[in-house]
Amino acid sequence: MRKSRIFLYLSLLMLFPTIFSWAAPQGSVLPEKLQGLGISAQWFLAYQYGESKGIDYNAFMLKRGYINFTKSINEHLSARITPDVSVDEEGDGRGDIEMRLKYCYVRFSAADCGVFTQPFFEFGVVHRPWLDFEQHINHYRVEGTMFLERAGMLNSADYGLTFISLLGGKMDKTYQKNVTRYYPGRYGSFALGVYNGGGYHAIEANTNKTLETRLTLRPFPDGLPGLQMTYTGAVGKGNTEMAPDWQMNTGFLSFETRQFVLTGQYFQSLGNSKGSFVTPENVARNVDGYSVFGEWRFAHRRFSLFARYDYQDFTKKLSNWELERYIAGIAMHFEKGGKIIFNYDRTNEPAPNAPSDQYLEFAIEMKY
Repeated sequence: MRKSRIFLYLSLLMLFPTIFSWAAPQGSVLPEKLQGLGISAQWFLAYQYGESKGIDYNAFMLKRGYINFTKSINEHLSARITPDVSVDEEGDGRGDIEMRLKYCYVRFSAADCGVFTQPFFEFGVVHRPWLDFEQHINHYRVEGTMFLERAGMLNSADYGLTFISLLGGKMDKTYQKNVTRYYPGRYGSFALGVYNGGGYHAIEANTNKTLETRLTLRPFPDGLPGLQMTYTGAVGKGNTEMAPDWQMNTGFLSFETRQFVLTGQYFQSLGNSKGSFVTPENVARNVDGYSVFGEWRFAHRRFSLFARYDYQDFTKKLSNWELERYIAGIAMHFEKGGKIIFNYDRTNEPAPNAPSDQYLEFAIEMKY
């Protein structure tokens, strides 16, 4: 009940700008403490019909919800807090709508310095280098998590410190308008950070800190502006008391135009950030995999066809462990990045003769 009340209060708080806009006389200004305050939200709502571990299910659901509060303090300093709304799938509160913090950080924006364009630091519960970048190329987080997160490697936020910068100036306004305005560095972008390692929803289980980085290069900003080559990696220990090794290396190739997006990635890892990919003797396992994704927009970019294939392999250390995932669907886009999708998702489980997890889904992403 307490979590539900918190959710209600935050939802009401989202109405404040509308209330002020309606009540304030024309030409007036907001109170000083509300100036520079931004409020936005993003929701993933769905209906799924399918089977999991051989059991049929049929359900409407809230997949995820975010409420973003941002505040500009001065020219260099700003802050953000983002509650994350989701359904508890385990424990005594199974089925309850719960709320936790996804982001809670202070951002310091620095002046351009050499090759670094619009650099900034985040301190607190911050973005990790990889997933925010990928999710602004593959815009279908409403369908499910990105490949490395579904593969159990890492998640999108953690307690720590992140440095992010564009490289070599910015792409022109035409590219940003027609293709993408996210991470528009003329020669790419860069991110580096140090974190607890377990993610924003995990308690720190050891004293180790994880180092993660991402380097993206745009080799032909004039001839092939949508082509980017990315490396992302991590080194540290898994988030358990036994602190098993974790070392990950990933290569990612992406090509974006106004009409289509193509990506491909391959990773190799020893262990994972949670510390769960280990032998009974707590030795980190080797794992690798790859993923390809494509989107084609048509009808003046109002509709898209999208598809993805994931493959994950543990056979180097654990025989007969392979996982495949197939995703395909159609989307209708509307204002501010919102969309309606209809898709099919199938995962072939690694155990011999195990039933596949699969479902048909109708989902809506709302952003405002």
